[in-house]
Amino acid sequence: MKQTVIFDMDGVIVDTEPVHHFAYQQHFKQLNIDVSPEMYASFTGNSTKNIYERLKGIYNLEADIQSLVETKRTLFNDAFDSKEDLYLLDGVEDLIKELHQNGMQLILASSSANVTIQRIFNRFDLDKYFKHKVSGEDFPKSKPHPAIFQQAAFIAKTPVENCIVIEDSTNGIIAAKAAGIYCVGYESVHSKLQDYSLADEVISHFNELSFEKIRSLKS
Repeated sequence: MKQTVIFDMDGVIVDTEPVHHFAYQQHFKQLNIDVSPEMYASFTGNSTKNIYERLKGIYNLEADIQSLVETKRTLFNDAFDSKEDLYLLDGVEDLIKELHQNGMQLILASSSANVTIQRIFNRFDLDKYFKHKVSGEDFPKSKPHPAIFQQAAFIAKTPVENCIVIEDSTNGIIAAKAAGIYCVGYESVHSKLQDYSLADEVISHFNELSFEKIRSLKS
């Protein structure tokens, strides 16, 4: 029986991708580098640090990784704070509340930085629903490496066979399956160039999930 639901954040709980995209594109212009849509899509699910490690190697960027990350984070925060039309994805708040009310343990496992996660949680008052939050910045390797989901299951004190992951990215789905966890792929209208073939099931709206359905899922 499933006891713990591990949520990704960007693209699952809230669509901050347009804000991230804006911040990255502004920074790419400052750095005078041309990042193709295909390369940008391959970053989905990676931490900002890992993205800039890749970019530094590809484009021989002079700046150190930490300063690159901090510049992008500042651009993101400025855009996030000024963006009024930012909402939780359709149906996800109802699912979160239903799961929480029925005693399901909720864990966040996001590639976003801790400060960004908390910014989202403060804006939408989500802390009361989630037992723990795990950030990809605390791991040397990003999704598709399974470490973030392995840690989420560990701190939840739940065997991986009693967990599920809800993910929207190719890298996240690969990571969940590598951790041995049942994975629900969320393919929304915001999903771009992602592969859901490894997910155990794919949904396009959160009304396709419920406490009873999740509790009874077989690994």
